[in-house]
Amino acid sequence: QVQLVESGGGLVQAGGSLRLSCAASGGTFSSYVMGWFRQAPGKEREVVAAIRWNGGIIYYTDYADSVKGRFTISRDNAKNTMYLQMNSLKPEDTAVYYCAVAPRYGSTWQASYVYNYWGQGTQVTVSS
Repeated sequence: QVQLVESGGGLVQAGGSLRLSCAASGGTFSSYVMGWFRQAPGKEREVVAAIRWNGGIIYYTDYADSVKGRFTISRDNAKNTMYLQMNSLKPEDTAVYYCAVAPRYGSTWQASYVYNYWGQGTQVTVSS
């Protein structure tokens, strides 16, 4: 059974940085889409970023417009861990952040239904 565990959330002032981690266990994938989502109080869950790997040597990264240029998604295969480096944080980035994985390559990364496994979430709070 695949398990995902997020960490790295916390309280930070606007303009600050945080790095989220998502440690995966219980499975290895020959290709995948791994993503970060977030959900703010009273709002729907939204995609933040994704990293897609078709089993070759190239990884594709995708970002929501709201975080382009500020957030960076990456993956350390040796550690089975995905990261989300968040810089220039804004109060509107406050949310619970979730990581998710789909154990197959695809071009769709924005939709929740693509992903089979989800972490429990980590809270990010940005104060103004």
